[in-house]
Amino acid sequence: MQGPRSAVVAVLGVGLVDPSAPVIRADDPGVTRGDGCFEGCRLRDGVIDTLEAHLARLARSAAALQIRLDLPAWRALIDEAVAAWSEPGEAAVKVLVTRGAPGTRPSGYVAIGPLPPDYPRQRRDGLSVVTLARGNVTGSYADAPWLLGGVKSLSYAVNMAAQREAARRNADDVIFVSADGVVLEAPTGSVVWWHKRTLQTTPPGDTGILAGTTQHLLFDRATAGGWSVAYARATVSDLHNAEIVWLMGSVRGPVDVVELDGKPRERVPETDAQVRRLAGF
Repeated sequence: MQGPRSAVVAVLGVGLVDPSAPVIRADDPGVTRGDGCFEGCRLRDGVIDTLEAHLARLARSAAALQIRLDLPAWRALIDEAVAAWSEPGEAAVKVLVTRGAPGTRPSGYVAIGPLPPDYPRQRRDGLSVVTLARGNVTGSYADAPWLLGGVKSLSYAVNMAAQREAARRNADDVIFVSADGVVLEAPTGSVVWWHKRTLQTTPPGDTGILAGTTQHLLFDRATAGGWSVAYARATVSDLHNAEIVWLMGSVRGPVDVVELDGKPRERVPETDAQVRRLAGF
């Protein structure tokens, strides 16, 4: 393997393949019904950030979907893919698990490629964000495990539709809000805000949101550094009153919101820089 590669793909049970080769059968429910789960991670100079936390979340998602996950095989496949990626700096990693075609074992792949092209600009300039209703009330997920609250499933059509709506409104991204007015999460990340010297985020559980690996790392490091952190239910009005609001994902990192529903927000560079460092960015 010579020179930098634009992509690396490794298939479970096969190993490295040509990135342009087909890797999933047409009758796999992961393709036909979104029946599977995934993780998105950041690779930095040959090391995946918080890999153990991502694998633990992948295992929780697979268990909720009743898909058998062979973690040792996935670890080996991830190691093989990472070893094949020759470019320094940051890269995006996707670990994708499907139920597998009828009569077969679960399948999937690891893919490594460049960061999305908008991320450097968003990190530098901040995010313009709109709030959109998700429809469910908080508590909907408490007694309905079949709604797959907190599961990072392949069923992301609604999330992508929300981001297209944001683009239609000339915004970068979205914050979902429950039918009873509670701030939830972004389509591809957590919502974190800084108010009265406390970092806060929406609690997972019956809110149905995905527990964020980067948000969790930030809160652990912030607590160790003497910061106050809290899990709280907030309204959009609370976000407008917060000193800083971030959307926080594993690959993009914490990026501050500079406009919320058309209202400009003043940036706080010193605190923002501290949060980015604590989160590993």
